[in-house]
Amino acid sequence: MEGVDMAEVLKRRRAELGMSQADLATAAGVDKRQIRRYEAGEQQPVLSVAVAIAEALKISVGELAGIPAHKVNLTGDWWASWQTAKDGEEVITLQEVRFRQQGDLISIETTTRGIGVEDGGYHWRGELRLWDNEILMGWYAADDGSVRSKGTIYFVLHPHGQRMAGRWVGISYDGKIVTGWGAMARTEQDAKAVIQDLKDERTSDDS
Repeated sequence: MEGVDMAEVLKRRRAELGMSQADLATAAGVDKRQIRRYEAGEQQPVLSVAVAIAEALKISVGELAGIPAHKVNLTGDWWASWQTAKDGEEVITLQEVRFRQQGDLISIETTTRGIGVEDGGYHWRGELRLWDNEILMGWYAADDGSVRSKGTIYFVLHPHGQRMAGRWVGISYDGKIVTGWGAMARTEQDAKAVIQDLKDERTSDDS
């Protein structure tokens, strides 16, 4: 392991998480002076300490050692499109969401409702876990006090990491077990195209 690589990873990852050296030392159960030495490249931690530091930083020991994880980075602003229903009629929503990724865990929150409250639009938040740079699974829950909608999400990520297609299952205005297609993309146009492709594919399968 290259000491300088580990030092750089330590400093960068600690900054990403908003942790001070003292915070990291406390979380890993080591003295703050040791963290300072590791970040200066003066020393390298023994394996047991490296494991504790990696866990505190929410990364693998390999990543701590500077071995690239080759993970796609999904942090940023996205467009989400959903096939939902209200009073038995199909509704296609489109809204902006923000991803914040830490390792394999991605937190999501909406930045726009997409459609009016009277038509069923609401803010929501959730989490997704990335598996093998290909599959994302997680949950969502309404962030508006009067809305009870919540459920699960499953997406398949496009190889280039610019869009994803999948399905949601949850409770909504129309029932306790409701489902529909879902799509997310870096652009509004792509999100619309993915949801339309999913609908067209289902129509062709049924015919």
